[in-house]
Amino acid sequence: MRILTAILATTLLVAPAQARGPDFAASVEADYKAHLEALFLDFHRNPELSYKESRTAAIMAKELRAVGGIEVTEGVGGTGVVGVMRNGKGPVILVRADMDGLPLKEDSGLPYSSSVTQVDIDGIEKPVMHACGHDVHITAMIGTARQLARMKDRWRGTVVFVVQPAEERIGGARKMMEDGLYTRFPKPDFALAFHVAAGYPTGRLVLDPGISSSSSDSVDIVIKGVGAHGASPHKGKDPIVMGSEIVMALQTLVSRDISPLRPGVVTVGAFNAGFKHNIIPDKAVLQLTVRSDDEDTRARLLAGIKRIAENVGRMNGLPEDMLPEVRVGFESTPVTINDDALTARVRGAFAAAFGPQILYSEPRDSMGAEDFAYFIQRDLGVPGAYFEVGGTPQSAIDAQKKGGKPVPSHHSPFFWVEPQPSVTLGTQAMTVAVLDLLKK
Repeated sequence: MRILTAILATTLLVAPAQARGPDFAASVEADYKAHLEALFLDFHRNPELSYKESRTAAIMAKELRAVGGIEVTEGVGGTGVVGVMRNGKGPVILVRADMDGLPLKEDSGLPYSSSVTQVDIDGIEKPVMHACGHDVHITAMIGTARQLARMKDRWRGTVVFVVQPAEERIGGARKMMEDGLYTRFPKPDFALAFHVAAGYPTGRLVLDPGISSSSSDSVDIVIKGVGAHGASPHKGKDPIVMGSEIVMALQTLVSRDISPLRPGVVTVGAFNAGFKHNIIPDKAVLQLTVRSDDEDTRARLLAGIKRIAENVGRMNGLPEDMLPEVRVGFESTPVTINDDALTARVRGAFAAAFGPQILYSEPRDSMGAEDFAYFIQRDLGVPGAYFEVGGTPQSAIDAQKKGGKPVPSHHSPFFWVEPQPSVTLGTQAMTVAVLDLLKK
């Protein structure tokens, strides 16, 4: 009986402390109601496409300047913004948030839905939506900056806030690096970022060591043919037939060309050719996405795509100067790998601040990509930690598991997350991580 009483007493003492969260949680909640909520709603109603985020970048620059004590530079790597907050001698921490939306017409039914359109970099006007939660990320970055400014007596060092463009085209991080992110501004000792996740419940954080996101390469295969009348196929070289052969042959790369113990994806997402029933066109274009979890597999898949495309052309009698052209490297990112030691430290900080129940884990079930990888490649010597913040109420997830309404996925026109718990926990978690890494 005495043992049971002791256990109950311990539970009563510990549980409230775990549920309370960090000691500045009330400040974050108040800041959300007073300032961050309106900011989030504005971002969600007015999303912008990759490389076109001028309005969003201007607001982020204005908000960072308003915090006070932050040196703000705009136009880094295109529309990127960098804010440097210095607070004495100490480590340098990079905090990154991506800001671009997606070319989707929103159908979420939210009262603050986006209805805007924008001319994309291809010259075509498209509807735009925050269908991946980047509005949460940039709002939480402002929340984090405001909290750190209020608590300068608790930390020493430098925080570099990186507002990154074009994550959806997996090119913005690389452009910022090429524009001198690590030479024009303080080079970080650690780099942090988070992503709101519709598949995880609100109030939970996901941070595991090792691979966080797969590599991704967009690949175009341009197939040149010889146009002809559909009734006289022998007088031409049909790029649609060659394209079809390439599509089918590509399926052997993962199933027969790489080890079954190494994951890989080769998906043909678009096949564009022709415009009339009875005309054999002179060109077809395939658009692919390629995913892997290690550089050897990545290189093998890309080499295999080139080999298959060119040899299908040869098999169909094309001369060497007309072989299918394989274009790669215009949208690509390496694997994102969380540093083991940094991950353990940040996980410990989360557990101490929120209680161990905050940490949530499920096996990876997709090969999503993330160009945060460019900031933490091993040759740079910058360890990174990329975590996820739950964005969907547990009740909605439970209902889905029981056969109810499915939780909309990222990149869906129906996508939504709960803004208040997502923004506030994202703000609290990032602030906790930075405070731990920069504590006196």
